[in-house]
Amino acid sequence: MVLFQLQRTVPLPLDEAWRRITDWPRHGDVVPLTRVTVTPGPPTREGTLVVARSGLGPLAFDDRMEVTVWRPPVDGSPGRCRLEKRGRVVLGRAELEVLPEPGGRTRVVWREELGVRFLPGVFDPLLGAAARAVFGRAMNALLRKP
Repeated sequence: MVLFQLQRTVPLPLDEAWRRITDWPRHGDVVPLTRVTVTPGPPTREGTLVVARSGLGPLAFDDRMEVTVWRPPVDGSPGRCRLEKRGRVVLGRAELEVLPEPGGRTRVVWREELGVRFLPGVFDPLLGAAARAVFGRAMNALLRKP
């Protein structure tokens, strides 16, 4: 299992940073070869199922995630979302937080515990490096554009 954390401080209000980082269909727009579906549709809440289908043809797999914590920011307070990975291939959890910073800025934290079923631990360094690169680029793109 790979554990990592990404952080960005952005010149956005809490609510806008939250909206951008939890816009699930946009995650599919910024991660190559990935399509994201959400059931039931908006608004997101505890129990919402987010499925990221990645790959091509027979080499595609689903990363099924259930929202288990959903606390949007309210009146300047931090926001937090936890997704538990429920798929057959991808294991672990993700946690997204938005925290107020001085000057109307927001710190966005993305924590991930990531595993791939049947992938030996010897590959964890490679998996971690690839995941940090992919999720880091996704995070940058999600926060950069409305």
